[in-house]
Amino acid sequence: MGCCFCKKRKEAKGGAQGQDPPAADEEKPPPQYSWDQRAKVDPKDYTFSGLKDETVGRLPGKVAGQQFVIKDCENCNIYIFDHSATITIDDCTSCRIFLGPVKGSVFFRDCKDCKCVVACQQFRTRDCRKLEVFLCCATQPIIESSTGMKFGCFQYYYPELALQFKDAGLSIFNNTWSNIHDFTPVSGENNWSLLPEDATVQDYVPFPTSEELKVIRISTDTMKSIIPITRGGRQKSSEESCLAVFFAGDYTTANARKLIDEMTGKGFLLVQTKEVSVKAEDAQRVFQQSASDFIPLLEKGPVVALEFNGDGAVEGCRSIINDVFSGTKVFVSANKASASQDVDSFYNFADMQMGM
Repeated sequence: MGCCFCKKRKEAKGGAQGQDPPAADEEKPPPQYSWDQRAKVDPKDYTFSGLKDETVGRLPGKVAGQQFVIKDCENCNIYIFDHSATITIDDCTSCRIFLGPVKGSVFFRDCKDCKCVVACQQFRTRDCRKLEVFLCCATQPIIESSTGMKFGCFQYYYPELALQFKDAGLSIFNNTWSNIHDFTPVSGENNWSLLPEDATVQDYVPFPTSEELKVIRISTDTMKSIIPITRGGRQKSSEESCLAVFFAGDYTTANARKLIDEMTGKGFLLVQTKEVSVKAEDAQRVFQQSASDFIPLLEKGPVVALEFNGDGAVEGCRSIINDVFSGTKVFVSANKASASQDVDSFYNFADMQMGM
């Protein structure tokens, strides 16, 4: 007869009568992860290769932080109007190249007779000949086995460029364009030099003429340049310099630009700029006797420093600070005698902080 309880237990174990239990090897749908939802990247969209006598480029938003490759191009006009991760340029001849902000490195290899505008964290060339580069580089540019290299300060503007610098993590005030390190120097020869002071970008890298790229509203006017135009390693016109330092706040960049406009408008030269974090324990070294006045401000974020040069630079800078920035806390060299030490102390510290 059998036990009714046994029958119920069998039904419970095997499922309801008349239904087959699920197959043991039935496949479950694979789990979905966030990275599976991302659009697939096609390397062809981030490569210019084997081009000759062409004008090509990428509009803002079309690279969006990806790495890019340019290779085997001849007599081309190439424009990357966007920020990217890294860019390599290999075996290119007689090209004009614009590269928007690059978060990492820009590496030219086996290129010759090219004219470029480049903004990046790291810049390096190897086995190159006769490159002319308007450069913004956050670290010391390096050339290796390269000859006939010429450098100038980055000067460029289009409406999206400022945000692209932020997206690439680059400060517009950190530009060591003229501090070139030659990894393979030759005794008695100089493998690099500076472009003429009056060199203009458009004479080297012309504006794009293709219908697609003409929509970019470009200006190479030095007054509009996203990057402040500095003298870098060029000889100073005077023995007198002045250091001005703005502290972190909502208007730090705007204030620094305003002072640059005011000082250069009066004929003083902007030698160099720097944005760097200063800790309280470093304040004495950087700000000397005024350190205690500025320690509370250092906790708010990086400072922006400007070096101006010219006879009367200290008096001129202090006068503008008092007239234009009366409600803003700014460090300014106290007098001509202390100014040189102010500049050396700050920039030596900044170079150490940034590993220069």
